[in-house]
Amino acid sequence: MWDFDLSVTICSWNTRDDLAACLSSLEAVRDEASFEVLVIDNNSQDDSAQMVRERFPWVTLYESPVNLGFTGGHNELLGRRRGRHAFLLNSDAAVFPGCIRTMLEFAANNPQVGIIGPKILNPDGSLQLSCRRFPNPRAAMFRNTFLGRLFPKNKYLREYLMTDWAHDEPRLVDWVSGAAMFVREEVMNKIGLMDPKFFMFCEDVDWCFRAWKAGFEVAYLPTAVVSHAIGRSTDKAPNNMIWRFHRSMLYFYKKNMLPQSMPLIRPLKYATAAAGLTMRASLFILKNRYERWKRRRSIKQKKP
Repeated sequence: MWDFDLSVTICSWNTRDDLAACLSSLEAVRDEASFEVLVIDNNSQDDSAQMVRERFPWVTLYESPVNLGFTGGHNELLGRRRGRHAFLLNSDAAVFPGCIRTMLEFAANNPQVGIIGPKILNPDGSLQLSCRRFPNPRAAMFRNTFLGRLFPKNKYLREYLMTDWAHDEPRLVDWVSGAAMFVREEVMNKIGLMDPKFFMFCEDVDWCFRAWKAGFEVAYLPTAVVSHAIGRSTDKAPNNMIWRFHRSMLYFYKKNMLPQSMPLIRPLKYATAAAGLTMRASLFILKNRYERWKRRRSIKQKKP
């Protein structure tokens, strides 16, 4: 039925150079497993698609006339794949030798595991915290906020980010980052693809949540390694990405967490969550605008 054991799906938006590095890393390991690579270009304006056609003719390329987002782009490729399992990979990521083979072997030996996250490293070789516990309001209070700076070692943030663990051995976790996520065929058959209501952000959390709910396990596998330069696409429109992230968080809360509350108090809890996330997003955007104003003011002052 399947032509390959694995389909690597990559969604790209204006990341030409990073995408080239990503595809080069995959090209270097084409002999370690049976896999195909599919790329969808989300209406980039930097000649990314032309670069793929010219430099990587073995890659299957799709060009979207509009930006489908992370979820829409990957779902499009997943629906077209010819590989049994799928490996979602960011365009600003690169695989290390042995990564794909190791994930396939682990999946074959652990059929109860539906989703696998490899170890992800920052470009400087440091660990990227890519597996976490499911979000909760207490952790959100300290995540990238002034409270977090005042109390950087608080237990709620430690538990959420799983910083109390060396990330050096396989372990079951709540969810893994969609920047590099292996998904078993049986998961997609049973629970479907990613929820299209997530344009981007939190779609990976939701998919893992649904996988656990359907009886699958989610595992972190540090013997498979990927490097990832965070935010190469999202940094091009930071304030828009802040709004999208917080909207996705609110939708995830409404969809998965709120139903666990008593019906009578759900409206109040939802209103509280919406107000809190809106305030949090607004503060981040104001901070970005203030810093941009300071940079512009500094440049003007340096001019003769």
